[in-house]
Amino acid sequence: MIYTPFSPRHKTPYGAVPSGTSVTFTLRPSRSEGFSSGLLLARLEQDGDRLLHIPMPWVSTDYQEDVFTGVLDTSGYVGLVWYSFQLEGLDGRCQTLGPYQLTVYNGAQPVPDWFGDGLCYQIFPDRFCKGAMAPADPCAALGQRLFHQHWQEEPLDGPVGVDENGIAQYNRDFFGGNLSGITEKLDFLADLGVETLYLCPIFRSAENHRYSTADYETIDPLLGTEGDFRTLCDAAHARGMRVLLDGVFSHTGSASRYFHDASQSQASPYYPWYQWKHWPDDYHCWWGVPTLPTLDKDCPSCRQYLYGDENAIVRRWLRAGADGWRLDVADELPDSFIAGLRQAVRQENPDAMVLGEVWEDGSNKIAYGVRRKHLLGGHLDGLMNYPFRTATLDYLLGGDAAAFRTALETLQEHYPPFAFHNAMNFLGTHDTPRILTVLGLGTAEAAEAADTLLTPAQKEQALKRLRLGCAILFTFPGAPTLYYGDEAGLEGGRDPWNRRTYPWGRENHVLLTWCRTLGQLRKHTPALRRGALVWETCQGSLLSYQRVLDDDRVFLAVNTGAEPVMVTLPWSGGGKNLLTGEILSDEQVRLPETSCLLVTPSPAP
Repeated sequence: MIYTPFSPRHKTPYGAVPSGTSVTFTLRPSRSEGFSSGLLLARLEQDGDRLLHIPMPWVSTDYQEDVFTGVLDTSGYVGLVWYSFQLEGLDGRCQTLGPYQLTVYNGAQPVPDWFGDGLCYQIFPDRFCKGAMAPADPCAALGQRLFHQHWQEEPLDGPVGVDENGIAQYNRDFFGGNLSGITEKLDFLADLGVETLYLCPIFRSAENHRYSTADYETIDPLLGTEGDFRTLCDAAHARGMRVLLDGVFSHTGSASRYFHDASQSQASPYYPWYQWKHWPDDYHCWWGVPTLPTLDKDCPSCRQYLYGDENAIVRRWLRAGADGWRLDVADELPDSFIAGLRQAVRQENPDAMVLGEVWEDGSNKIAYGVRRKHLLGGHLDGLMNYPFRTATLDYLLGGDAAAFRTALETLQEHYPPFAFHNAMNFLGTHDTPRILTVLGLGTAEAAEAADTLLTPAQKEQALKRLRLGCAILFTFPGAPTLYYGDEAGLEGGRDPWNRRTYPWGRENHVLLTWCRTLGQLRKHTPALRRGALVWETCQGSLLSYQRVLDDDRVFLAVNTGAEPVMVTLPWSGGGKNLLTGEILSDEQVRLPETSCLLVTPSPAP
């Protein structure tokens, strides 16, 4: 191969680099091709697309390869570099390679790294656990609501009615899950190995998902009080857990106190927060949903309220016990907004995290015609890793392990180390069908449309696949993140079926035990927390890699195929399967169909 960005024979250092780093590029064409000179073309996108022409002279011969080398100095530059190569022969023949991406980030600002170490657990508060608390004031409820009488009822797939403007009221059925219920289950979560609680929105809202904020200063009364939140945070911290809040700052709900006041008077302090087409009835809203009016994120008073002063929203809830924020639809927040919010978060707590929801490769994302600065330093500390989910599902459903490696190796090449380490890896979220349903039906598209449970045969197959998926999730770099109930075997397609209540007393205990084993291994194995990723065999149905930290090594091998495969341990002397306790005396191991092993070397005699 003439060039690959993944190999130190061709590019050093590996991956994204901090500004000021000199990057060495090496081309290795076969001698038989007769190339005599090379050229590196580097386009600095954030420097007005300035184009550098860097000679790559012939420097040596390495066996049957000619070696051409050039060096790019990134001093003073932060942004993406799009680079390509030209090779020329004495006969005038020319070959072009690329383009490739190099991410150059600002490495001067430290980034907390606790998030990527351990297991994160995402909770949809209304559906996790109904704990003891004082009854909520019925007068605090916003609009029409339906309250389920039994925890095990099915969620409502349809509106509860219409408002005074004739707009259907969706997502208005509630089961009564609350903050005290989460607090009651902290020991259960600790036993699972959880180190971070990620809570979907908890602020006052008309809808059960609460992504339609009515008041950023008030916990939804159905969930409890600020005191209940502080109690939850204190109890979580006492168990070594952190709490991550969901910040919905791109829009509010139409039932919010802010929008209501702005729609009553143009003299309202909240009037400039919104983008009016024709006040008061016509306004910009999120994805055309009239109940979600869009905030003007460039409005100074809006910014001031959310993060700009000592009592701003993001600061206030950090002081109440939160350890960071996940930013909903981060692509819809201007770079300057995110940078200002992150600065406020760090001033309040230097160890607090700011993560963003981005569905693609966040290093090169273009949103609304603008290349985003998400991972260039001073903005987001990590992203939700949808590319990981896509690659894992493709592999589990019969894809080639080589494609999984390529997808994740590309992500590692593009992401700064802090972002790859802090990636929120997951197999399912509140925005996707349940992972068990996807693996049982065979495609995400089929799962999206499903509103019925799997057949016994589908479920058996799905559980086998999910065990393998969890093994990858818990051992890969980044924060393994469980969507509540996935570890218990919850099923469901699109919303609302992916938001069923937690099946307390009806869990799939085999799956739960599997996840608990993996969670504790993640928590107590240094190599799984911070070890380097070393790829081994990735071909066909076999995926294998190591996590290596000093002398601590762990090897994962996964076989998704219908036939056994032979696996060679990447060391001599056998080892111990951490999932079963089995001692392996040989370096050659038979891996049965649809199975995996997680091995650490046997101690030296």
